[in-house]
Amino acid sequence: MKFAQKVGTFLGIGGDRSASPPQYVALADGLIITDTHAEGWYVLADANTDLMSESARDGELDQANAALARTLAGMDCHLRVLWSPLHAADYLDEAAEMFTAGNWPEWAATRVDRMEQIGLPSRHLVLGVRLTERTGEAQKLSRRGIQQGLGVASAAVSSRELARLDAVMRRLGRRLETSPWRAQPASVDMLAWMISREQQRAAPLPAANNGVISGAKLASLTRGRILPHPDHLRVVNGRGEVAAWVSVLAMTGFPEEMESPGAGEWLRILSEINYVPEIEEDILDDDGLDPASMILPVSPEASVRFRVLPKRDAIKKVDEARRLAKEQRKSAAKQSAEDPGREILDTEEVMTGLKRDMQREDVTLVDDHPRLIITSTVSLVDLRARVDAVIGHYGGLGIEVSVGEEEQRELWLESQPGDQLRVPDFGHTRDVAALSGSWFWGGARVGDDSGPIVGYLTGSTPGTFRNDITAGSERGDATTSAFIGRSGRGKTTSMMLSILDAGFRGAYCLALDFKGDLGGVVTAARRYGLNAHLVETGPRFAGVCDLFQLLDKEGSERAQIEVPAQLGIAVPPHLRARGAETPIQHATNEVIKAGEPATWKVIQYLRGMDDPLARETGEALYELGETGIGAPFMGRPTGEAPLTPEPGIWVVQIPGLSLPGAETDREDWNVLQRLSVALMHSMLAYGITTAGRRDLRGLRKVVAVPEVHVLTATKEGSAFLSYIARVGRALSTSLVIDTQDCESLIKLVGVIEQLTMVAGFQLTTKDQQDALAELLGLPKTAHTRALIQSVGILSDGDIRHGHCIIRDRRFSCATVQWDVPSDELLKLLDTTPRADVVGAVKEAAV
Repeated sequence: MKFAQKVGTFLGIGGDRSASPPQYVALADGLIITDTHAEGWYVLADANTDLMSESARDGELDQANAALARTLAGMDCHLRVLWSPLHAADYLDEAAEMFTAGNWPEWAATRVDRMEQIGLPSRHLVLGVRLTERTGEAQKLSRRGIQQGLGVASAAVSSRELARLDAVMRRLGRRLETSPWRAQPASVDMLAWMISREQQRAAPLPAANNGVISGAKLASLTRGRILPHPDHLRVVNGRGEVAAWVSVLAMTGFPEEMESPGAGEWLRILSEINYVPEIEEDILDDDGLDPASMILPVSPEASVRFRVLPKRDAIKKVDEARRLAKEQRKSAAKQSAEDPGREILDTEEVMTGLKRDMQREDVTLVDDHPRLIITSTVSLVDLRARVDAVIGHYGGLGIEVSVGEEEQRELWLESQPGDQLRVPDFGHTRDVAALSGSWFWGGARVGDDSGPIVGYLTGSTPGTFRNDITAGSERGDATTSAFIGRSGRGKTTSMMLSILDAGFRGAYCLALDFKGDLGGVVTAARRYGLNAHLVETGPRFAGVCDLFQLLDKEGSERAQIEVPAQLGIAVPPHLRARGAETPIQHATNEVIKAGEPATWKVIQYLRGMDDPLARETGEALYELGETGIGAPFMGRPTGEAPLTPEPGIWVVQIPGLSLPGAETDREDWNVLQRLSVALMHSMLAYGITTAGRRDLRGLRKVVAVPEVHVLTATKEGSAFLSYIARVGRALSTSLVIDTQDCESLIKLVGVIEQLTMVAGFQLTTKDQQDALAELLGLPKTAHTRALIQSVGILSDGDIRHGHCIIRDRRFSCATVQWDVPSDELLKLLDTTPRADVVGAVKEAAV
């Protein structure tokens, strides 16, 4: 969409360069009180807009326009976009409450070290609104230089006044809470941090007394020295050393029209600005230097003071501009040239249209004064490199940004909470869409609110990605997670990371390793002290996956359908072509009637029937049941069980398993592939029913199933997978599936309705891409297909393992990088089957 930005400059904007710095009296939740006025401060929530549909964007933008025009009209507001380093060490405190098994402190410390290495910043959005003037308070104003910095007034705030201001702040907060920003009162600690951070002093924040910071504690927040220079400021620490160099930039010019998405999102794109710092020559000579490591984020902060004009005042202002342009046109027409000029005609036309829109919609004008604050703790040279990068980035979008030369003191003070507009010269008057269209609250946000950190966002705003595959059952929500994409793109490694985190949470995790590449998760789990086992099936565990036993809680009706379907897959094609399914169903019915049914009894019954086809079918199935692949689901039980009901990670491998490709027609399956698919049915049911045992109640439970496209390739397999997904939900068991065939999966309503998380990796065919787009909730457009095509590719064309599109339980989508926190763990999780790894962890063999 496009929105017009009426950039004409109107008179009447106030400002006072010589006003005293704000004198703070008290801080409380949602309140900053100075000696002259009180402000309400709110924390704004991020929105996930990177992959939002156009209709959803338009709807959210309309809501933002309405919030500005109706809720904040006539109020002096101050928007801040701030950055802080991600405090990775806080994850250790979270881990102490989250993890219970194994050597979780080392596991959590590995993730903390990785996050510190990446150095992700955190974005904070805060909005201040001037609530009231403190006209009844004694005010002693004096002029001070900026070297004194911000100050603290001696006048105290009475409890009665504090209660009144709190009520005003919360009344406005309730209205802002329903906006797209979902505003909440900023905590007193947040406000103290916001003020003290400007001093660049690492002193601990003072504790509030009864929720209020005042007096000497408040004074400690503003003990800093700021030295102004023509194009920057220097922040001096307690030792008299320069701790930081700061430059305040003014955004002085915008195009008349800007597109959103695009240049119109002039505040959202703050995180996209990078620069190349000065690099020492000895470092440049290093052959092992990664060029990508030389590109660093600038992380400019924004300060926007604005006032939304009440609609009546805005219409009056627009009408005055329209009449002025009209008079200029008439005056020019009387001159000899009789040409009023294109600019005058355009102004009259635009103002006429704007007036009409303002009378019909939530459109009004806003006076805004955007500033960008650039900070460097390295050097003045580094600061100027950052400034050049910001100016160049915005210049490429047609937006004029310049250093406020000889105005650094005033512009810096203006950006402080509790201050006022000081430099009105760089302001703009335009419709509110110019401010809301900046999408200051937009960006990337996806994943769980709490839980293990498994990666980081790769969208327009940085952040961590959390994913807890066991959380669905606790919320009473869907319990299935799907990893979808081409082979070799990191699906299995991502699944193993999630399984490990579940193991550290004390879960019972069963992974059915049909591909033979999950052995690394056992090695890694043991490395970090988890109970972990690799088990191989075979004749030793004959009958352990008999569907009669696994489906007994569902009644004989379910087994009466599933057992013949399973044997129909295993039976040779020539017998099925002759009608073998009929005697199989008859034998199944008779065995059920006799009581204590079992698959091996069905085979024995077939062998004893008079019908030659039945006997031939029984003999074929009996021989197949003697093999390592057939024995677990149709062999006579030996009494041994491969698993024990205790927390830990269990990986079950099936030697000799040979699964057909998703594109292979069922009629082309060989005998080994038929048996493998039939066993896959039973192993899936075995995993789910084992997780539902009484002795595992109270535990988190996970069953991971790779290669489910083999199941979805058949009608019987698709129906069985849907059934298993529903049973898993009923048993509070989290099901994790991995598939390369999204087109078949999307048709399984029973599975799709149970999805709580989808990880979409690269797919290359149009039909598969469209199916994944539907599953992710994205439009089936060329843009989405290009996104899915490129999500697993680096800029140089190499594979980007672990990069995908995530759809979370809220149906939000964003691009995410699954991140293995150490090289050691990456080697342990190697998905290439290797004899040394398998041999090291093998628990049971044929």
